[in-house]
Amino acid sequence: MIENPKTGQIMFSRRTVLVGGGAIAALGAGAIWGFRKKPAPIGFQLDEQQLADAQIFLQQNPAFDMHAHPGRTFVRGAKGLAPKLKLYQALGTFEKRSAADMRAGGVAGAAFASVSDFNVLDARDSVLQVVREFAPGEAWNSFVLQNSNMQKLIEKGLFAPLASPSDLISARNNKQPGAWFSAEGADFLEASVQRLHEAHDMGLRCITLMHFRTSELGDSITSKQTHYGLTPAGKSIVLAMNDLMMVIDVAHASQPTAYGILAASQHPVICSHTHIIRENAPEHPRFISLELAREIAGGGGIIGAWPAGIGIFSLNGFIDRVFELIDAVGIDHVGLGTDMDANYKPVMDNYRQMPVLVAGLLARGLSQRETAKIIGGNFIRLWRQISG
Repeated sequence: MIENPKTGQIMFSRRTVLVGGGAIAALGAGAIWGFRKKPAPIGFQLDEQQLADAQIFLQQNPAFDMHAHPGRTFVRGAKGLAPKLKLYQALGTFEKRSAADMRAGGVAGAAFASVSDFNVLDARDSVLQVVREFAPGEAWNSFVLQNSNMQKLIEKGLFAPLASPSDLISARNNKQPGAWFSAEGADFLEASVQRLHEAHDMGLRCITLMHFRTSELGDSITSKQTHYGLTPAGKSIVLAMNDLMMVIDVAHASQPTAYGILAASQHPVICSHTHIIRENAPEHPRFISLELAREIAGGGGIIGAWPAGIGIFSLNGFIDRVFELIDAVGIDHVGLGTDMDANYKPVMDNYRQMPVLVAGLLARGLSQRETAKIIGGNFIRLWRQISG
């Protein structure tokens, strides 16, 4: 795969297409991160004026994605991968294209999430799962590599660093998409507060404490339950993150672990990309209970609407889910967590669709003020609150 330096477009050689096709076939539809055979349908009609109005709206109101992997930087240089994940890695990265998509779609900033347990995952039985333990030092070395790769994107001028909310204003004024560094999974910490401080010094500002792997901190929602809640080591990390004014993300945590995080944290938390379990709707391990969603919101936190193709098949279905979350927890506690470029059967394919999403929300009856809260305002408010 070759990225055209002038256009940011991806050009595939015959060899890369063959390898990539093999990766998609080998991983299967249930396990592949961020791939569809065809773009998801929109599911509703918009006229040119509605789209133009949405683009103006995005110039006036910052859109921020609480959880994403723009360009899939996390695969770059990863070692020790299982065979199917090597095939996935062979599909490459496309950060220039993602930067162009963010600019074209009017997206002010996004979380750039490393994947802490990527090295120890494999696709089996059509799902991603942990298949081995880390070698000594492997998790930390993987984080350092991924973080370094993301820092290089800033050095190249593709993105502006977002260490604090004020940086988002500067990035927008310079018409440069902002990168907010987060980590999906805290495996690299090995329960060490010192490591947390080192990661913060390297620019990390948010951690999704659990991913696929149950760790020293607590249980993952998709792994065998071992601790049945947040561990004492997990509580130490939560309190240290509070002290460092870092954002805590409970997505992927088991319900007892998430409740433990809520009880320990002195600040609001986010659940960056999920949906709520509802009657007559598909159940999924990555959905959370209505009770947990309301507990997060009650503490001032935010639920990130997730455009994953689980029981929905179009962008219109995603808008339905946004309204379901608003009904469940209130307009002030819903944001966006697209999982962009690594999502499960995405129904929002790229950031160029942000004006379409905004126009759809407005057409369905949200006011401009309410829409501004959903696309970024709520998260920015929480970020300011935590950062003091």
